[in-house]
Amino acid sequence: MTAEPHEPLTQADILLEGFPALGTPEGFRAELIEGDIVVTPPPDGDHEDCLSVLLTQVVRRARSGMAFSANKGLKLRSGEGRPANHVIPDGTFAPTELRLYRGAEPWIPCEGVALVVEVTSTKPRADRTDKRHCYARGPIPLYLLVDREQSSLTLFSDPEGDDYRRHCTIPFGRRLALPAPFAFDLETGELI
Repeated sequence: MTAEPHEPLTQADILLEGFPALGTPEGFRAELIEGDIVVTPPPDGDHEDCLSVLLTQVVRRARSGMAFSANKGLKLRSGEGRPANHVIPDGTFAPTELRLYRGAEPWIPCEGVALVVEVTSTKPRADRTDKRHCYARGPIPLYLLVDREQSSLTLFSDPEGDDYRRHCTIPFGRRLALPAPFAFDLETGELI
């Protein structure tokens, strides 16, 4: 009987294997972002209100039917030899006809996702920079960042490589045009 030699585990392999088994307190969420495990506490009420305002408008006004998932785990490519990113957006929209969430595992590939939403909370750098790069690598066509500290919304579009080629930032209270498949102006007055 001969033993099969196997390649030693890399740090990335160990992180990827141990990450899903990480026990987090109830309500907290753990993500693997750019090689770092990031644990986030439950969101506050204002955070959830922002999501509710956006969700209500998309459901009522989007030209195409959109399915929504709060806190759905997405597996995304990483950069520079790091393990695959495992990111949990505050909100994920996909065309209804895809039924992307039906029977899905806790972590799904991002194919079919039309838009992800992040509302800044305790770790705004992750939302502003790290997650933006993860979503661009997806590539996820649209990334909407609700920045509560800056009182602004930024829509990132046209992903290429590690980033988005276009972005539009508006202050709370102004309208933001969402392109197809949404094709409506998002009202942001309720976010003030």
